[in-house]
Amino acid sequence: MSQGFDYWDFFVRECERAGDAPLYVQIVRGISKDGELRAIASRVTPGQPYANIILASVHFLLLRGDQHPLRRFYPNLNGGHSLSEDAFPAFKDFVDTHRAELTPLIAGGVTNTNEVARCSTLHAGLRAVAKEAGEPLALIEIGPSAGLNMIWDKYRVRYTRGSEEFFVGPADAALTLNCEIRGAKMPPLGASPKIASRVGLELNPVDLSDPFWRDWLRALVWPDQVARFARLEKAIDIRLREPVEIRPGNALTLLPDALAAIPEDQPVCVYHSYVTYQFSEEMREALDNILVMAGLRRPIWRLSAEGTLLSAGDAPLTLRRYHDGVRDKRQLALCHPHGAWIEWQDA
Repeated sequence: MSQGFDYWDFFVRECERAGDAPLYVQIVRGISKDGELRAIASRVTPGQPYANIILASVHFLLLRGDQHPLRRFYPNLNGGHSLSEDAFPAFKDFVDTHRAELTPLIAGGVTNTNEVARCSTLHAGLRAVAKEAGEPLALIEIGPSAGLNMIWDKYRVRYTRGSEEFFVGPADAALTLNCEIRGAKMPPLGASPKIASRVGLELNPVDLSDPFWRDWLRALVWPDQVARFARLEKAIDIRLREPVEIRPGNALTLLPDALAAIPEDQPVCVYHSYVTYQFSEEMREALDNILVMAGLRRPIWRLSAEGTLLSAGDAPLTLRRYHDGVRDKRQLALCHPHGAWIEWQDA
């Protein structure tokens, strides 16, 4: 998608459709009509989304204590209040006032956040993989960022259907995720599959021991979505107690060796969520080809939940199997982009 003027209009429409980001609707509508702000936002790393990075950069400085009048518009910083007054003039003044601090943040920022509530989807999808492939699973996550979703089985999930509720995951988990079941079919429940190993492949790993990067993750969450902040804080605390292996570098370069290192008696699942929308078509083909080649030696499963960063619509949960040069693909479910609901479709 071209990231010119039409991009900003598209972003506004998607925010409006989501219905849970009124502050950013105001601000981005203003940016879309302001050539100077659009030019500043365009200085992102190639491939990064203009709106998300400039919004996060401003949010980052506010989270770190800046007392500019813009602060009073942010529900996560003002006690949960949504103001009817237009926030854009204050936003523009903030950017003008803080240009020196914002410039490096915009130029170097990446959208490496984790929405941990997507683990309600991973819980269901990886149970389906284990039922088909066996256990214990060897897991490789592409684009794990800080690794919050690598420890998907450390969170409890409360699925609800009407007045019924169903729990999966550890009963003593410090974080419980809520997910509505839609449609006629139930997602896989029961015990979490056993895990033999887990590794992440990440171009821009997030060091959670560094307060700067913890604040950047927080800044990527939209300020109207207060519940997401509480969820992220708990997930960060859990992740800091659960070390994981994240290998820095290009996932397409690292993946062949990661696959080759897994013992042949362990079923392998490569998984990713909201990552490959940032890949070029050539990169997506390369990923597919790597898995085709690996599948000549052993079966490889690939679980993906991919929408777009902007899209407020459904995200398909897809399972592929690569073996002997054959690629099987089926859609397991439709899911909310942030894990709020799942509609299971597989048999």
